[in-house]
This record gives sequence, C-alpha cells and structure tokens, in this order.
Amino acid sequence: MELTKKEADKLAEKFENKKPQEVLNWALEKFHLKISLASSFGAEDNVLIDMLSKINPKFRVFTLDTGRLDQETYDVIDKIRTKYNAQIEIYFPNTERVEKMVFQHGMNLFYDSVDYRRLCCGIRKVEPLTRALSGLDAWITGLRRAQSVTRTDLKKIEIDESQRNIVKVNPIADWSKEQVWDYIKKNDVPYNVLHDKGYASIGCEPCTRPIKPGESIRAGRWWWESPETKECGLHVHKKE
Repeated sequence: MELTKKEADKLAEKFENKKPQEVLNWALEKFHLKISLASSFGAEDNVLIDMLSKINPKFRVFTLDTGRLDQETYDVIDKIRTKYNAQIEIYFPNTERVEKMVFQHGMNLFYDSVDYRRLCCGIRKVEPLTRALSGLDAWITGLRRAQSVTRTDLKKIEIDESQRNIVKVNPIADWSKEQVWDYIKKNDVPYNVLHDKGYASIGCEPCTRPIKPGESIRAGRWWWESPETKECGLHVHKKE
C-alpha cells in the first residue's frame, strides 16, 4: 500500500480541486483499516469525523491525551463518542519520561525556552503519535493552509517523511475557517465550547489562550514564541 513521493504528488494534483469527501473516499478504499484520523477534537477534526461517519461508520480515530488538556476538550470527546458511536483510541505519554522531565525542569518548563517547550511536546505528543501510527499505512489530519505560515504549502496527499514515509491525507487543506464553521452549523457537529470563548486553535491548557481581534488563528498557541516556531513536531513539513 506504499506510495512513492511521485505518486503522492500526482494524487495531490488530482484531488486538489475535489471535495474532502472524495479525498476521504479514496483514502478509505485505498488503506482500509490501516488508516486513522488523528484528532484533537478541534473544529476541523470534528468536521472530518462527521464526514467519515457518513462514508464508513467504522472509521478509525485516535487522540493524544497529553495530561494537560482542558475539561472542555474531554467534554467534546464524549459528545463525539456518543453522537457517532465512535471507538476513540487514546494514547498517553510515557509516565516515566514525564516524571523525569518534570523533576528536572519543572511543571511549566515550556515557558522557559523553545527547546524546553519542544522537549515537552516531544514527550507528551510526538512519541505517543509515533506509537499511534506504528501500525498504520496512512493517517488523516484536519490541517489547513490558512492556519499558519508553517502550513502554506500543505498538499492534500503527502508522504510523511517523519513517520516512516507513510501517507498523510489532508482533505480540507484548502478550506477556509468560514467553510469549517458553515459545515459545523449545517450538520449539527459537536464542537469544543472554548471556540465560543475566543479560542481559535486548542491544544494543552497552559499553552493555549483566546486570540485577540485581528490576530492570526494560531496566535493563541505558544503565544510567547515567534510564528515560525509554532509547531509541536506532530506535523513536520519541509518546503521544497
């Protein structure tokens, strides 16, 4: 089921102007049970969950519980589980590594430097993601090009060089924020109530804040850092 980069580029070109449902249909048929949606249960991911449920109710979805999430995030996970009868696979960070990190650097080390923040993200998110993807041939994300300067050249189908060269599918890469919320309203999709409080992008509680008028969508994530460093390591995308 592996794709070469050349094949992935051709498919990305083919699906560039197709609807997300067409991309998902292809992906589910191609990879069967060896593909899963990675969800943080933000607005984009919940849109994809609704789409997937209408294509194949037995779709797979996993999430990374870092141990630092908002209660509102857990609430929407349960709403999604109930509405779509979804069996959500949950991955936690390695306890010993978290204990060692906190012992050496403190509970809120991520505020001290970009390196410490990346260390925390690596232990709480990247390593669990690697475990989650270990048995898969492909994964689906809710990434959009308009979200940040690090995602502007995102393709709908890519080879993930950081994860064993498996296929990465980004069905709504070309969508706007307005399209996401229009879909949510029209299809009665559950969403995290923090969005109603000004949170445009939701991650760990201490690393996320509401955005201010005029700020970019990702301004509330790691707001103390410069825009070009605002990725946790889950989505490593190299510009060509």
